[in-house]
Amino acid sequence: MTEMTASVTAARPPSDITKRSLPTSLIIHALLIAASLLMLYPLLWMVSASVRPENEIFSSTSFIPSSIDFASYARGWVGLDVSFGRFFWNSLVISLLVVMGNVIACSLTAFAFARLRFVGRNFWFAIMLGTLMIPYHVTLIPQYVLFLNLGWVNTILPLVVPKFLASDAFFIFLMVQFFRGIPRELDEAAMMDGCSAWRIYWKIMLPLSLPVLATAAIFSFIWTWDDFFGPLIYLNDMNTYTIQLGLRTFVDSTSASDWGGLFAMSTLTLVPVFFFFLFFQRLLIEGIATTGMKR
Repeated sequence: MTEMTASVTAARPPSDITKRSLPTSLIIHALLIAASLLMLYPLLWMVSASVRPENEIFSSTSFIPSSIDFASYARGWVGLDVSFGRFFWNSLVISLLVVMGNVIACSLTAFAFARLRFVGRNFWFAIMLGTLMIPYHVTLIPQYVLFLNLGWVNTILPLVVPKFLASDAFFIFLMVQFFRGIPRELDEAAMMDGCSAWRIYWKIMLPLSLPVLATAAIFSFIWTWDDFFGPLIYLNDMNTYTIQLGLRTFVDSTSASDWGGLFAMSTLTLVPVFFFFLFFQRLLIEGIATTGMKR
C-alpha cells in the first residue's frame, strides 16, 4: 500500500501538488496570523497607549494614536517619590541573586539525588517531590512569622535566601532528570583517576548540563522579575520596591491615576525579559527538549 501511494505521488507533476496544497497553506497561515495578532493585541495596545494622549487611552481600540507623545515615559520615570530606575535596580539585584541561588543550590541537590548513594535517598526524593503539590499560600503565614522573628521583613532576604537553600523543588526535579541521562561511565572513569564527588560535579556534570542550567536560570529570572505577590508581602519601604510594586503606585483608587505613566513603565518593564529570552532562547528550547519539561 505504501509503495502504491508513493508511486502515485511520484507520478503526479510537481506543479499539481503545489497548486493543490497552496489554498490549504494560505488558510493555515491566515489562521495562524490571525491567532498571533489576537494574542499580541493586549501587548500592542499597551505600547500604543504609552505614546498616545491621556484622553485617548480608553476611548479608542486602534493601534494608531492620533499623535505620538513620549511625555509619559519621562513623567513615569521621575513622577513618583522614588525614581523608577531604583525599582529597576532592586528587581535586577533580586532576580540575579535568585538565579545564582537556584542554579547553585538546585544543581548540587540534584547531583546528590542523581549520583550519590546515601541512606534514605529515595525517601527524601519522594518528600521533595511532595512539596511540589503544596500550594505556596499554605506555607505563606509560617514563613512570614519566621522571617519576622529573624528581622528580615522589609529586606530582600526573604526573597533571596531560601533560593540558596534549594527551596525550588521543580528545578531540582528538572536537573535530576537531566543528570540521570548522563552516562555513569564518566563518573566511574573519573573516580578511577582519583576524582572526588565534588570534582565530578564541578568538572564533569556542570559542563555537560549547560542546557538545563540555562533553562533553570531563564525561568528563575522571568518568574522573579514578574513576581508581584512575594515583594508585596515582605517589602514595605518604597525604596526597596521592585518594578511590579512600583507599577502599582501609578494607580490610586482615591484620586487620579497616571495611566500614561503606568503603560509607559509597563512597556519598559518588558524590555529586559524580552532580551533575556531572545539571547538565551536556544538554550531554553534545548533544555526543555532534553528534559521533557512540561508545566
